[in-house]
Amino acid sequence: MPDYTGCFAARPDVATAWIALASAVRTTMERRRFELVTIASARARGSAYCTAAHAKLLIDACRDEPTLRELATDPGGGQLTPVDAAVYRFAAKVATAPASVEQGDVDDLRALDLVDSEIAEVVYAVGVRLFFATVLDALGARVDPEIAAAFEEDLLAFVRVLPQVAETGS
Repeated sequence: MPDYTGCFAARPDVATAWIALASAVRTTMERRRFELVTIASARARGSAYCTAAHAKLLIDACRDEPTLRELATDPGGGQLTPVDAAVYRFAAKVATAPASVEQGDVDDLRALDLVDSEIAEVVYAVGVRLFFATVLDALGARVDPEIAAAFEEDLLAFVRVLPQVAETGS
């Protein structure tokens, strides 16, 4: 059983509802883009569990290890295609500072031929990921050994992100 299952032991109905929502979002997005958006938002929020799981899906389900290697070399997405890089950066921004998204951010995506529904799908995918990552991280889920073992050392270093801890005032 994946480690995250214990996080929903007290409320399996919440897990069921999340699965339905995530499925609804994922069905309208191209799978590879969904995985890129998920990786961007998980990394931006410091969720090693979600980053690792979806990096593995990028390799296994999308057959796209080269993109993961590009991200491992440049975690900011600078080696990706212009569209992928823009979507990746936008997803990270939505994950970390959603209120800072401006019309210019949307216009930049439109200039790369993304339509409004595709831009909204990115935002939906980030929102779905943040719920799951928040629950897993706050309740202590750890990357499953089987997932970690699937990565070579350079890729494992990429997926082992550290959570960004908010500073508290004294």
